[in-house]
Amino acid sequence: MSAPSTNRQKSHSFQLLAPGVVWMILFLVAPIMMIVYVSFWTQTTFAINPTLTLDSWRNFFSSDAYVGALWTTIRLWLIVLTLTFLIGYPAALFVGLLVKSKTVATVLLVLCVIPFWTSFLIRVLAWRPMLGREGAINILLQKAGLIDSPIEVLLFSELSVIIGMTQIYVVFMVGPIAFMLGRIDRNIIEAARDLGAGFGRIFWKIIFPLSLPGVVVGAIFVSVMVLGEFATSGALSGRKVNLLGNIIVTQVGTLKWAMASVAGVVLTILLGIVVAGFLRIVDLKREI
Repeated sequence: MSAPSTNRQKSHSFQLLAPGVVWMILFLVAPIMMIVYVSFWTQTTFAINPTLTLDSWRNFFSSDAYVGALWTTIRLWLIVLTLTFLIGYPAALFVGLLVKSKTVATVLLVLCVIPFWTSFLIRVLAWRPMLGREGAINILLQKAGLIDSPIEVLLFSELSVIIGMTQIYVVFMVGPIAFMLGRIDRNIIEAARDLGAGFGRIFWKIIFPLSLPGVVVGAIFVSVMVLGEFATSGALSGRKVNLLGNIIVTQVGTLKWAMASVAGVVLTILLGIVVAGFLRIVDLKREI
């Protein structure tokens, strides 16, 4: 290939990439760098100035409230991620592999996303009359004779936050897994059955490995949204559960920009580590 032709190809490639690169710099890289910069500003009670200092970082990691919010965020993320997988995978397995009709599978997936036709806040607040002391769940359990008195811990606790986030985000686990399961060639499963393999062996040797890219994508979706959560914990815990997202909202509301930026940088680093860890499990470029 001649040099002029190679140069033209490079020029065309640069022209195609330039809009995306500019967009990423302006709306991703630049805002993140600004947040990092502001996190080192000097914060006083009623003002902030651009004098660089590590005081906000020291205050964050020396405060039991902030460090506790960080660990609470990680703990609830792990719990919700596990629950969305345990609930979402069987549902995705049924929709993506066991349902033979593509039309029926599509209808079932549409039913999964129907809650998203309503406001996020409405879906969160709808759990209050379900989980309250005199809510639907307590009434049903009492009428069934399973409990004598209402269960107090169902609302305004970590449990209520876990229930709310699991219900809201489980669909993001179902979708990618169902997509990958739908791509599996049924002939491979039939061949394994003909060779005498049982369902357990077929699942662990064929189905689960082939669906792993969907699990990773679903886990990334759920992780990004759960780690950045603040509305669900605020609405269902009665402000008893503080996540990093709640810390950021509170600090911004009190105009403590430096501390809010510190929490934002910590959250961004945590998200980066989580996403990078999941991407090391499966090469998504090759699998999807």
